[in-house]
Amino acid sequence: MFRRYLKFVRALSIDRLGRIGVVLVTSTAVMFLLFLAANLTGVVTNAYVGLISFMTLPALFVLGLLLIPIGWYRTRKEAGLSLRELVAQRFGEEELEETPLGAPLIRTLLVMTTINVFILVVASVAGLHFMDQPNFCGTACHKVMNPEWVVYQQSPHARVACVECHVGEGVRAHIDAKLNGLRQIWLATFNTYRRPIPTPVHTLRPARETCEKCHWPEKFYGNRLKTIVHYGDDEASTPRYTTLSLKVNGTVDEGGIHWHVARDVHVRYASLDDERQEMIWVEVDRPDGTTSRYVNRRLDEEPRAEDIRTMDCVDCHNRATHIYETPEGAVETRMRLGRIDRSLPHIKKVAVAALMAEYPDAEAARRGIASGVASYYRRNHPDLLAGQARALDEAIGALQEAWTRNVHPYMNLSWGTYPSLMGHRESKGCFRCHNRDLVDEGGHWISDDCTLCHSILATDAPGPFRNLETPGEKDPLRFEQEYLRQEFLRSFRH
Repeated sequence: MFRRYLKFVRALSIDRLGRIGVVLVTSTAVMFLLFLAANLTGVVTNAYVGLISFMTLPALFVLGLLLIPIGWYRTRKEAGLSLRELVAQRFGEEELEETPLGAPLIRTLLVMTTINVFILVVASVAGLHFMDQPNFCGTACHKVMNPEWVVYQQSPHARVACVECHVGEGVRAHIDAKLNGLRQIWLATFNTYRRPIPTPVHTLRPARETCEKCHWPEKFYGNRLKTIVHYGDDEASTPRYTTLSLKVNGTVDEGGIHWHVARDVHVRYASLDDERQEMIWVEVDRPDGTTSRYVNRRLDEEPRAEDIRTMDCVDCHNRATHIYETPEGAVETRMRLGRIDRSLPHIKKVAVAALMAEYPDAEAARRGIASGVASYYRRNHPDLLAGQARALDEAIGALQEAWTRNVHPYMNLSWGTYPSLMGHRESKGCFRCHNRDLVDEGGHWISDDCTLCHSILATDAPGPFRNLETPGEKDPLRFEQEYLRQEFLRSFRH
């Protein structure tokens, strides 16, 4: 049997093109099956190996299949023979003689065609599966997507595949995504992509098809206690606490943060240059059938019809996955986690200054942060270098990691390039709409009262509840315990 197929392959190699085609088909088929086995068993998971095995090899396989008939066509034209005469010359008359099972050559062609189709189907399915993996999305176009890949791996959605949000469901969505991918490959090949990658992402699927697959809008109720810790610029980097009772309700009756996506509530808006930062107008449809339209009296702009958007989760949770930090936030997070020792004098001030200095690349940043922090303590606290050398080295390492996580000069991505719109600490956030410039026909503006979204239980206080006024209660710790108990009971009743 093997000799028969070897003879068939030799006869198929009719000229140089045919021989090249046969070599390509045979070699790429063997290599593809080996790479496929290595990928399925977990021996090889590298994205670049995947590009070769699931994209390059199948493309060369198809090219080889095309070269074989081209070679035959050229030879037939040059020899002036009919196709049957050429087939008989190459394979022999006995291969064309009819038998009860058909001509031997036809049977061989059917078997080889079936094998080829099987390989192409497996390659297509495996290729699509491979390209749907986060590792492919984040590392195949390493330079372009590396910033997003770095922060994705440390995000709350690190176990959610990229395609769950960036690719829709169904054949049409996959075709659109692959066509968009071809455009991105073109931009990356010719180095014409935008730096930084623009935001917002207009091709992102609606939140009801993504976020709400896991997050249940009807269950947005009750309050959530949140304590935010900030550290001072004094020598002790003294912690100060802000405690908020966030009203996460999503019901029409109770209001709250998620009222904007409550059932039968629809909020539409148009923003300046479609950047979702400066609102031209905001329109609200309420369950009772009334509609209010708030127009920005400082702007005289008319948006395009395609720039009008219905509000959903990502209008506030715009950095739900690709979360970038501010310099101060990066330092305070690592202090809170113990990666930066607060006992180092003035460490908060020194660390933020080191991060905010200008560095041309990551290597320069590593050197600059290390030398800047060390030189400060060498000048001002020389005795510390011996006693707390390890703590200082750990702090420098944490700062170097924070810089490389958040700053990518080759993509023009620096501190504050991608601010969070959730709340109002890094950007206008809530106040994009909740401000006194957006007014309706009666001159009423969208309320900017702080208590719409949260109750302030402590602000810049020495403890989470230490600046609360507690009538009839002298001990703030007991008040805190009672408050937490009431919150627990309220949540349990819901």
